[in-house]
Amino acid sequence: MPMIEMKNVSKWYGPVQVLNGCSTAVNKGEVVVVCGPSGSGKSTLIKTVNGLEPFQQGDVVVNGISVGDPKTNLTRLRAQIGMVFQHFELFPHMSVTDNISLGQIRVLGRSRDEATARSLKLLERVGLSQHAAKYPGQLSGGQQQRVAIARALAMDPLAMLFDEPTSALDPEMINEVLDVMTELAREGMTMMVVTHEMGFASRVAHRVIFMDHGQIVEDDKKEDFFGTPRSERARQFLSKILHH
Repeated sequence: MPMIEMKNVSKWYGPVQVLNGCSTAVNKGEVVVVCGPSGSGKSTLIKTVNGLEPFQQGDVVVNGISVGDPKTNLTRLRAQIGMVFQHFELFPHMSVTDNISLGQIRVLGRSRDEATARSLKLLERVGLSQHAAKYPGQLSGGQQQRVAIARALAMDPLAMLFDEPTSALDPEMINEVLDVMTELAREGMTMMVVTHEMGFASRVAHRVIFMDHGQIVEDDKKEDFFGTPRSERARQFLSKILHH
């Protein structure tokens, strides 16, 4: 059974269709990069995986649980799917450690000591041990995004979703975030990543999904996508993005 399965998912904002019959599957331990031009539906697609974006047709199944089923406890499901956004969404009035501990205490029921110990271990993992007592405003953008990744990992997720995690960062901070994501992929984390970082995609992804106008135009092994994309639209996209 795939970890994440999408079956003919369609979504509208009023009269505008933003997802059109999208189907794909992500197996345990697989890294799938979702790319495409702005407005193609990439972010909307991955947000249907944890129910952040409701959809009107089709189904999304995560680890055997239907996201679209009204009986599904979405709060519990979201606790199992880590989400890292373009903007870090950290609480500015809380220390870095407390930001990572909060969900563990409130959702997983861990004691404060237990949660703090886990938070400190994860800060070490993302290379930020020395910043544990600082507040988000005292950190660079790249450091804040690494805290956001540690916060998602603290919930012991089955899979991780990344929505353009480097697009708000200064260029010199991008690699420190991609390095953490690369390490996660090497450790076997199931990941769906919306990104324009094609170097990361060619190094780390198993598959690449290319979207345009709300449709999945290509869903291929990375070697095939970067070697000989089947659609003219993907060829145009790659020729622009790889030459900059």
